[in-house]
Amino acid sequence: MALVCGIDEAGKGPLIGDLVITGCLIEENDKRLEELGVKDSKLLSKEKREELSGKIKEVIKSYETIRISAMEIDTRNRVGCNLNQLECLKMAQIINKLNPDKVIIDCPHPVPEKFKHELIKELNNKSVEIIAEHKADYKYPLVSAASIIAKVTRDAHIKELSEVLGLKIGSGYPNDPATKELIAQYFSKGFDKLTPFIRHSWETYKKAKNEKEQKNLFECL
Repeated sequence: MALVCGIDEAGKGPLIGDLVITGCLIEENDKRLEELGVKDSKLLSKEKREELSGKIKEVIKSYETIRISAMEIDTRNRVGCNLNQLECLKMAQIINKLNPDKVIIDCPHPVPEKFKHELIKELNNKSVEIIAEHKADYKYPLVSAASIIAKVTRDAHIKELSEVLGLKIGSGYPNDPATKELIAQYFSKGFDKLTPFIRHSWETYKKAKNEKEQKNLFECL
C-alpha cells in the first residue's frame, strides 16, 4: 500500500514565536481521518483541535514536526533565505524523514510549480509524487490533519512562552490587540527576555521600532 504524506504549517505570519511545520503519514485509501471529521484547523475551535490532534496521532502511521524559531527566521533572512525558501527546506527534511510515495502540500509559494521544482532539488527520492496546491488544507483531510497538529503545537508553544516569560502575548499575530500592546511595551519598557522570540526581520517590527525612535527624537528636541 502506498504511503502518503500531508504537510502544512502554522504560524507563518506572527511577529512572535515559532513557525511550525508538520507532516502526517498514512496509507493511501485509509478513510479514518474523514471518519474523525478532520478539517482545516482554522475551521475548528481550540478545544476541537486539541481533541482531534490526539485522535489523529492514533490513526496515522507517523508524523514529523519541525519548529522554526524567530531567531532562525531572522538569521536565514539576513543571508537572503526568505520564508518560502525556508519552508521548502524544512518540508524537504520532513519528506526525507518520512519517506512517502506521495506528498500533498498546502503550498506556501504563490507559484506552486516553482515551489515544487525547488522542493524536488532537496529530496533524496526525486521520483516521489508531489501535489502542491493552495488551500490544500481545505481539500485534503491528510493536510488538514497536519494543519491541526501544527496549530496545536504552535498554540502550546505560545502558551508556554507566556507563562515562562510572565507576559501576555496573545496569539503573536501583528493584528492581535494583546500582541500590539506587548510590542508597544517592549519598546517603552525594554522586555529583553522577549527579544529572542520576536521576528525582527518582520516589517511590523521595523515599523514599530522606527515609530519609537522617531518619538524619542521628537521628545529630545
